Amino acid sequence: MQCSIRKFYYGDIPEEQGGGAAPSESMNEHGWPLWEVFIRSKQGLDHKHAGSLHAADARMAIENARDVYTRRQEGISIWVVESKNIHASDPGDAESLFEPAADKIYRHPTFYDLPDEVKHM
Repeated sequence: MQCSIRKFYYGDIPEEQGGGAAPSESMNEHGWPLWEVFIRSKQGLDHKHAGSLHAADARMAIENARDVYTRRQEGISIWVVESKNIHASDPGDAESLFEPAADKIYRHPTFYDLPDEVKHM
C-alpha cells in the first residue's frame, strides 16, 4: 500500500479539489474553517487584508476579528470571507489578463496636460 502526502502552501490550489485550500490547512483542530479578515480604517475608503483566523461561523469570525485586529479602535468596518470562497487567477495568465490595458493610453494620467495651477497631482 502506497500513501502519498502532499504539502500545500498559502495560495496553492490543490488539483484534486478544484480550488480552495487544503482541508488540513483550512480547518483547525475544532473543525472550524479559516476566515480572511479585511478592515476599513477611519482614514481609508477601502478594506485592506488584515490577516486570517479560525471561527465556527461568520458572526464568530467578525467578533474575533474585532478583538484581534482592531484592539486600538483603528477600524470602522470589518469584512470576513471564508478562505475556501476566495479564488485567484493563475500567475501564468497574467499577460492575457492585464496586457490589453496597455493599448488604452487614454487611461494613463500622463496622457492629460494639467494646468500650472494644479499642484501635487
